Amino acid sequence: MKKRHEQKLILLSIGLMLAFSIPVSLLFNSEQEVLGYPLLLVYLFAVWAASIVIAFVIVKRYE
Repeated sequence: MKKRHEQKLILLSIGLMLAFSIPVSLLFNSEQEVLGYPLLLVYLFAVWAASIVIAFVIVKRYE
């Protein structure tokens, strides 16, 4: 894997650390619901799923 692609994965992991940090997560901790699920859970699973897709694209495109 090229150095540039490794850097993209490192940036993704830093972004995930920021997205899952307590201050950012608490922004979504409210009584609102999306399709019956608390907003915090929807946020966490959406970020998690998006990170899997982004990592897959980076690895597959540049393999």
